[in-house]
Amino acid sequence: MQRLPASRAKEHASAVHGQANVISPTSRRQHPAENASASERLDRLLLALQLPATPTQRAQLLAYLELLERWNRVYNLTAVRAPQQMFTLHLADCLALVPSLAARAPRRLLDVGSGGGLPGLVLAIMLPEMPIVLNDAVQKKCAFMQQAAAELRLPQVQVAHGRVERLTQPSFDCITSRAFSDLGTLIQLTTPLLGEGGCWAAMKGHAPQAELAALPVEIDAHVEALTVPDLDAQRCVVWMLRRSNSTPPNPVQGQ
Repeated sequence: MQRLPASRAKEHASAVHGQANVISPTSRRQHPAENASASERLDRLLLALQLPATPTQRAQLLAYLELLERWNRVYNLTAVRAPQQMFTLHLADCLALVPSLAARAPRRLLDVGSGGGLPGLVLAIMLPEMPIVLNDAVQKKCAFMQQAAAELRLPQVQVAHGRVERLTQPSFDCITSRAFSDLGTLIQLTTPLLGEGGCWAAMKGHAPQAELAALPVEIDAHVEALTVPDLDAQRCVVWMLRRSNSTPPNPVQGQ
């Protein structure tokens, strides 16, 4: 895979570290079109992110939100309850990763700690040709993801229940996470699963400077700011490569 570019990430007012890397609902910006239908909001979101989507993909995204809301009432998949908040804090947030990820054209992806399928199921909808394995240690969350993948007709999705360090799979060239762990733990647990030339993509709030500073010397990390429409909070993705797989790195951004 090509060398990953660095970009500056701003301070995140509602920073969340490690296991609790979830955006607070209070960070959501009030929007004048908040009462618009989900379909209209999705159209505006895709336009803002410059993401092309087929009618099938649009229907899948909306159906996924409905499934997440319905299952969440019983199985507590996410602390975010209101459908409008789910739209911004979950769907829009995950869609913001798609352009950068698609530009790197991974052939096979693992989403660690996928929980309610975030970002894994959203990525699977938008990148339907890419095999994706969704991993979580919680059985009820895996049951939801399995059912959602079936109902959304995503045959390229596989759900793997269990601790990721015990996962037996062919290697991946991209490993994503959104609310799984700190960067060092992510690398430690998943290095055996990352193929030659592969990369990690860890979604975070602000640039996690302490985590970046604690990374092993052989890891080259770059922070890329993500713009999430209607979200008054900063988000970023930390791209990480084994240094032997990259050209000499620039300093980590977001200082």
